[in-house]
Parts: sequence; C-alpha cells; structure tokens
Amino acid sequence: MIRRLYPVLTLLALLAAALPARAFETAATAAWVYDITTQTVLMDKNGTMALPPASMSKLMTLNMLFEALRDKRVSMDSVFPVSARAKAMGGSRMFLEEADKPTVSDLIRGIIINSGNDACVVVAEGLAGSEEAFAAQMTERGKALGMTASIFANSSGWPDPKLRMSMRDLGILAQRLIEDFPEYYPIFAETEFNFMNRVPDNRFNRNPLLKLGIGADGLKTGHTQEAGYGLVGSAKQGNRRIVFAITGLTSDTARAEEAAKLVSWGFSQFAEKTVAKAGVRLAEAEVFMGAESTVGLVPASDIRLLVPALVQETMTAEVVYKGPLTAPVTAGTVVAELVVHVPDLPDHRVDLVAESDVGKAGIIGRLGTAAVALFTRYLGEAPAS
Repeated sequence: MIRRLYPVLTLLALLAAALPARAFETAATAAWVYDITTQTVLMDKNGTMALPPASMSKLMTLNMLFEALRDKRVSMDSVFPVSARAKAMGGSRMFLEEADKPTVSDLIRGIIINSGNDACVVVAEGLAGSEEAFAAQMTERGKALGMTASIFANSSGWPDPKLRMSMRDLGILAQRLIEDFPEYYPIFAETEFNFMNRVPDNRFNRNPLLKLGIGADGLKTGHTQEAGYGLVGSAKQGNRRIVFAITGLTSDTARAEEAAKLVSWGFSQFAEKTVAKAGVRLAEAEVFMGAESTVGLVPASDIRLLVPALVQETMTAEVVYKGPLTAPVTAGTVVAELVVHVPDLPDHRVDLVAESDVGKAGIIGRLGTAAVALFTRYLGEAPAS
C-alpha cells in the first residue's frame, strides 16, 4: 500500500483556504448533526450512546405507520378503534375517547403536533394488535434500518428502563422520514391541530424552530425527567439540509436556544465546494511492466465536499493505492483513493480512476524491468562488505 501527499493545485488551493469550523460547544448530554446533502457528520458528541429518548421515539411509531401507508395496508382515511388502555394514557394527549373513530390522518397529526401518547397506543394496537407486539416490531425494524442502539419498550416514549435510543439512531430515522416519505413529511411543519376541539391548550406544535424563519420544518421534541429536554430537528437552506438530535437540556428554553444556535452553526460554518473537477489529474501511480512507467489518477466525476468556511492551512489530501500497478491498466478503472483529512470531521474518501490506458511493455522493456527488479533484489540481499 502506497500513501503519498500530493500538492495538487486544483485540490489543495481550496483546501489550504479552508479553516476548521469553529467548534460548537453544546450543553446537550449527547448530540449528532448530519449534513444530508453531502453525507457529512458535522458533530458527534456521545452520538452512539443509548439514552432514554422520551417522545422523540414517537418518530419510530410514525415510521411504522408510514410504511403501512406505503404498503397500502392502511390509507389516510382508515379508522382505528380507541381502547380503554389508549384512553387512559397520561402525559401529552389528543384526548381520545373510546367512542371516537380517528382516522390515520388524525392520528398522524395527533402524534406529531399534540405528541399524543393515546394516539400512539391506538396506532400500535391498530397495526400489531397490542403495544407489546408493536414495540417488538419497532425494535426489529430499527435494527434493519441501521439503528443499532435502539430498543423499544412502547410506542409513545413513556419512561421505561428498557427504552433506549442513540442520537445517531434518531438522526438516521429523521433522514429516512424526510427522504422516504416526502408525501407525509410536510405534516411535521404544521403548527396546530385540535382534534374535536378538545385540546385548546395542547393544539400547537412544540417544535420551537418552526417559526424562526431558519428553514426548519421538523421533526419532534421530547421530555421526561430522566431524559431532560431533547429535539430531533431538520432545516434546509439553499441546497443543503441538515438533521440533528440533541438531548439532556435542562429546560424547554435551553432546548430552543441550543437548537437554534446549532442550526445557525451548521449552515454558517460550512460551505459546499467543488474541490476537484472530473478528469483533472491529481496524481500519478507507478506502473510495473507497462509501456509507460506511470499513469495519471483522476476523479471520474466532480468532487464536491463540505468544508469549513474560514481560512487556515490545516487540511491535507492524500492519494492511496496498492502499487505499483501492474500493466495492462484500463482507462476509467478505479485504481486509487483520494483521502481528504479535515480537522474535526471524518475523512472524505473518493475513488480515483486511471486517466488513460497503459499497455504491457514490449519484450525489451519487460526484460529491462525484470533485470532492474532482480538487480535491486540482489543488492538488497547481498551482505554488507
């Protein structure tokens, strides 16, 4: 494996003009911030730690319901019965009665806007027969979606020692709801829902970011004494969208302020840039037994990265390949990798391809190469005089 740093103007001129973004010191116990557009993790503070998610876990109940809608097992007009257990739920509610016949549309809004624990139980029982069976299905489905730290004990986020999620898992779930269910995602931005005019004091969406004009359009708050105050949020500005999950704040005011500052940081401290153009040579790789001794290494498509917005010489680019390459080499074949090291961010890795064909050397060239290799090996093995 050969690892080399290449001072390539088309790439490093931009990298040298990029500073590490000013670190965001969050007061949250755990936080995970992700730029969906460039698939870049911007912050990871205890992001994989399994913690009580409170009502933020309702997003998984919604995912299960959206999947049922997608699979046509239910429709937005489907009616679910209200059990005595659902009616008896405490905490945040949409105040369902056993005689009610709420539609799926009603229940979605009751969960998103009213944070209705009763609505969650109705959905769980309607889809799986019981809340216990539904929680088991949620856990199994979460693992299939890559949510490795999530265990669900109920549909509502009601405190339970077994109920745990990580902020990363919540971020993965948020991205899924945004990208896989665009027909339902706009409901997360609705600010008011009052089922049967029963919840005048609980009719407003609790997401504190929706009215700030910063591009926020979802997703879900959460609070219990054990979890503190948390929020799974998303915002879009220009072509970029970020999702984030935070928890462990001490009040709803602290949650609102922290979330707003985090969104501002996520957009203002980073910029998406084209750091290399398709087909522009960034480096060369050695070729063994080839008609040419080297071949150019180029990106197959433009390389766009999210980079810190200020200026400093702390970012580097490194080309990695197993070499020397053995002829023949075919143009367009992936033969190397560009690794961009960005302070405080994960490395960016991009495939590089051969710029041109390199055929095998003629017999004379191959003999010469073999002789050089043999002579080099002999010198390496000969005893020192």
